[in-house]
Amino acid sequence: MEASLEPQTVQTVTEAVPLLLKFPMEHFSVDYDKEADILYISFRRPQKAKDTRMTDEGLLLRYQGKELVGITILEASSRTAGLPALPGEAESRASAVPTRRRPAKKKA
Repeated sequence: MEASLEPQTVQTVTEAVPLLLKFPMEHFSVDYDKEADILYISFRRPQKAKDTRMTDEGLLLRYQGKELVGITILEASSRTAGLPALPGEAESRASAVPTRRRPAKKKA
């Protein structure tokens, strides 16, 4: 990690702590696919979801039986409206144009 990014990273993580502590699960993992702009939150590893339900907000709720095992957030970067911008982030948000993209399928 570049030294210049360290203060920004620490600030971002520190600001996220109150929200992370509100999660109803003690164990979870978060993965972000920047190219596809999809955020994956898993409450169980491996997730092994058998059923997916989409909300009106475009969230994919992943279930194994009746247990919620993960949430997939499409167009994740467009969901930051109203949050304070970090240094240097305001410019990138202003120039970002949200688009609907699907992950590219890998060729066998």
